[in-house]
Amino acid sequence: MNRIKDIFRSDSKYKPLLISFIITGLSYGLYKGMLDNYLAEVVHMGEMQRGVTEFFRELPGVLLVVILAIFFTRSAESLYKMGISIMLLGMVMHLVLPPTQVLTTLAICTYSLGEHIQYGMKSSLMMSYSNEGRGGEALGVQSATGQIGNLTGYVVVMLVFAAFAGRQTYQMMFGAAAVLAAVSMLYSLRITGSSQTDETKRRFYFHRKYSKYYMLEMFYGARKQVFFTFGPYVLILFYQANAAVISLLFAISSIACFIFSPIVGRIIDKLGYKVVMVTDTLLLVIVCMAYGFAHHLFPMPVAFVICCVSYVLDSVISLASMASNVYVRDLSDSQEEMKATISTGVSINHAITIFIALFGGWIWEALGIETLFMLSAVLGLCNSAYALTIKTKKNLAA
Repeated sequence: MNRIKDIFRSDSKYKPLLISFIITGLSYGLYKGMLDNYLAEVVHMGEMQRGVTEFFRELPGVLLVVILAIFFTRSAESLYKMGISIMLLGMVMHLVLPPTQVLTTLAICTYSLGEHIQYGMKSSLMMSYSNEGRGGEALGVQSATGQIGNLTGYVVVMLVFAAFAGRQTYQMMFGAAAVLAAVSMLYSLRITGSSQTDETKRRFYFHRKYSKYYMLEMFYGARKQVFFTFGPYVLILFYQANAAVISLLFAISSIACFIFSPIVGRIIDKLGYKVVMVTDTLLLVIVCMAYGFAHHLFPMPVAFVICCVSYVLDSVISLASMASNVYVRDLSDSQEEMKATISTGVSINHAITIFIALFGGWIWEALGIETLFMLSAVLGLCNSAYALTIKTKKNLAA
């Protein structure tokens, strides 16, 4: 605790903010841990409908720049509270609205809007509350608190659904997640002050020298969305995995990412971002092919285990996306330019993911999961081939 106190300014409201992070993470863990099964078992969404829902869930991420521009006069604290309040509204909608596909999609979109708004404010508040030269540590504390909350939520879902099943269990968990979201919102009211939002998070920065970074973000966004949206749904619809199993898988993935994140960072520093960019997508090809074709090569129980392992491996492989940020750092002339460029990359990433979600559901329904994950593998190969064309820091200086 003393170490955390040293990171932040004594006059800042970092304590209620961190408590809010943990409670929000726990609420999200409960929500995410059961959502895919809820959509399949209660709302009865098929492959195509799941893709359409994901399209609307990602839409607030694409519109975030516009949304923040509208509220540019509001402080980071105010926007964070607004985001938490909208997330609570979305959770309550899940709890009280009939589980039709349209109304459930509306609730998911509402929750996602709040999530994207508050997510963008977390880093700004952590940086503004930290002591001089301790910004990186503050961001590390932010990440750790959220992960602890998420992991706890996944474990709770796993234990509850291992003991109970049925629609009433989903309602109970939505109720618990809503209560936690309300508590988090109440804690956020104790966050006073008027920290300004990071201006670079609200503007695009396009430059010719970043054209390869933009393309890499397009490839990454496309391939990421296939696993994020359809990875769990394949396990649910094709292998009949229940909510306890899916939540356990999320928990294992979270732990694996927590362990391997610093390791991947050191690998990037040692081998260079170009090597990592090429290698991670080549590994992805193997993961995608295993996910799409395991049931043709092995008995269903064995294929299911292979897919679960592949899902965790994909989560770890995704950590290599940090390499593109290092690439941007080497190209940038200033910190402000780097932040603005990365924000632009995130927006490009989101713009691609919404269409992949939409068409991915159609591809699965019309052509099968084999084609869907084969296309994801092809995108991985394209990413590797394109990454080979980028120049490293040594080449850039030449």
